[in-house]
Amino acid sequence: MTAILKREFMAYFYSPIGYIYLAVYFFFAGLYFAMFVLMQGRADITPVFSGLFTIVLFLIPILTMRLLSEDKKNRTDQALLTAPVPLLNLVLGKFFAAVFVYLVGLSMTIVFGIIVHSFTPPNWAIIWGNFVAMLLLGMALISIGMFISALTENQVIAATGGFAVGLLLLLIDALGSFVNNPLVQRILVEMSFNRHFTSFPSGVFHFSSIFFFFCITVIFVFLTVRILEKRRWS
Repeated sequence: MTAILKREFMAYFYSPIGYIYLAVYFFFAGLYFAMFVLMQGRADITPVFSGLFTIVLFLIPILTMRLLSEDKKNRTDQALLTAPVPLLNLVLGKFFAAVFVYLVGLSMTIVFGIIVHSFTPPNWAIIWGNFVAMLLLGMALISIGMFISALTENQVIAATGGFAVGLLLLLIDALGSFVNNPLVQRILVEMSFNRHFTSFPSGVFHFSSIFFFFCITVIFVFLTVRILEKRRWS
């Protein structure tokens, strides 16, 4: 798994994908930090994380679109599928490579906290709560994007599918208001990424929200492994 992780991580920076992702992420993170913290003289950087929530929904497909679709397109997937490596290790190697690139961008928010600390002591519990929330959100979205990437050899289709999922997750709260069935409303509320994300900014870690993002991640990693298993034996 380590060898796959290193190869996939470096592949992001052998192509423009990693640089494009980080450039866009840093641009919006810096913009939100300047607008909502520096210009307003605030010590709370929670608005930065709130803004990045929406950006990440649509930005992560850039990270995940090539994870498995590129191998399928280049016909290198057969070499990977027949290698003496458990498919779970293969999937986890690719998954954590994307997570580490994501963490490179997310680490900028800690730099923001240090900048604020040079003026006035911030509430680090809130900053770390938001950081963990963004990490869990990112891991869940990466697992979903990787699953979509496993379904096609076309990176554009993989990215479009990821964008569509991001839009659905963004609108799922609003969809609940148009449903009259209380059970369906409850299901939509419980599926809301935004609802579970906003339980962290106070610095209090809710087990239910941690479990939610963990389950989403595990489910889609498992489904990705199953897709590859089916391809191996077909």
